[in-house]
Amino acid sequence: MSNRFSDVATVQSDLRDVHYLADEGIAGVVYLAERLEKPILVEGPAGTGKTQLAKSVSEITGARLIRLQCYEGLDESKALYEWNYKKQLLRIQSERGDEHSWDDVSDDIFSDQFLLTRPLLEAISADDPVVLLIDEVDRLEVETEALLLEILSDYQVSIPELGTIQAKQIPLVFLTSNNTRELSEALKRRCLYLHVDYPDMEREKEIVLTKVPDITENLADQVARVVRSIRQLELKKAPSVSETIDWAKTLILLGVEKIDEQTAADTINILLKYQSDIKKTLKELGSADGVSV
Repeated sequence: MSNRFSDVATVQSDLRDVHYLADEGIAGVVYLAERLEKPILVEGPAGTGKTQLAKSVSEITGARLIRLQCYEGLDESKALYEWNYKKQLLRIQSERGDEHSWDDVSDDIFSDQFLLTRPLLEAISADDPVVLLIDEVDRLEVETEALLLEILSDYQVSIPELGTIQAKQIPLVFLTSNNTRELSEALKRRCLYLHVDYPDMEREKEIVLTKVPDITENLADQVARVVRSIRQLELKKAPSVSETIDWAKTLILLGVEKIDEQTAADTINILLKYQSDIKKTLKELGSADGVSV
C-alpha cells in the first residue's frame, strides 16, 4: 500500500467515489498515516462513520480488511494467537512409543502448522496488503490494551516458542474509540489522532443525498435540519449518521414529501432508541419553540 495516494485531494476523491464523504482533515490524516506508516486512532461519538472509514479505505486501496472487534474479556488467544491443543495432543499421542526425545516432539508441535492465527497476527503475517481495523478499542481492559503496543510500534509479534514474527507488509491500522474510557498514553503516542464528530447540516444533507439516491434535495434538507435540531437536545443518545440515513429511507418508503410534526412523531423511533429521549423530543416537537420541521 506504499504511496497509494499521491496527495490529500486524491484520498478525498477516492473516498467520495465509494460514497464516504470525508472532509480535508479526515483525508489528510489518512494520507499521512500511509506515508508515515502510523496507525490512526479515530475517536468520536458512536455512529459518526469511524468504522466505515476503515472499510472505505480498504475498498479504495483494494486491501483486505481484517477486523478485531474489541470487547471486555478479550484476551491474547482471541486477539493474537493460540496453539491448536487438540492437534498437538494427537501428534504427541501418535509419537508415543517411538524413540523421540521431548525436545524433538516440542520442536514439532510448536511450529507454524499448530499455530492458530487471530486478527492481529494474521494482519502482521499477511503477504497481501491489509487494512487492520481494531474496533472499539476502549472496550478493552488496560492490561489487554498492552498487547497492541508491540504491533503498533514495531509491526511485529513476539511468540515465545517461535520468536519474533516481523510484518511482511505494513498494514494500515485504524483503531476506533467511542470514549467510554481514557486510553493509555503509550497507545496514543503510537498513533496519529483523528476526531470524527457529527457532520454539519450541509454535509449531512450531502451524505443523505449520496446514500439515499431516491430522495429529493428538499426532503434531504428537511431531514438534515430536523436531525441537527434533535442533536441539540440533551439526550441519552443522539441520532447517528446511519440512523439519519435509515430515517430518510423510511420517509421515502412511506411516500413522505414534507416532514410535519405528525410524521416526525410517527417515525421518531427510527432516530431515537431510548424512550426517555423519544418523550423529550416529542415534547419539543409539540412546543411552539421546539424542533422546526
